[in-house]
Amino acid sequence: MQIPLQIVFHGIDHSDAVEERINEKVAKLEQFHGNITACRVVVEVHHKNTSHVHKKGEPFSIAVHVSIPGEELTATSAHGKETELKAHEDVGIALRDAFASMERQLRDISDRKKDEKKAATV
Repeated sequence: MQIPLQIVFHGIDHSDAVEERINEKVAKLEQFHGNITACRVVVEVHHKNTSHVHKKGEPFSIAVHVSIPGEELTATSAHGKETELKAHEDVGIALRDAFASMERQLRDISDRKKDEKKAATV
């Protein structure tokens, strides 16, 4: 990555364990697309909360912003479905969902580029 990973916590205190998990997930993303130039991950409580302590029952919202040459991608954990919001009371599940969405986007781009390359050689 050309620009170091940025991790931002909003509405909750910084967590070394969450930061470590994000670093692992970003390393995995780089396996799907080796040309990631920047990545920013925002971890926050889903609704407006002025305290910096996460309260039980409040879902996390994770946003993953990735830059690759020619494209800016964003994936989030919050899709608004009540069942997903309930599951996202666990930061690990919210991280899993956001990064799975970004993984799909990167795979789609890689597949599309392979298809374009293949078509160009035919």
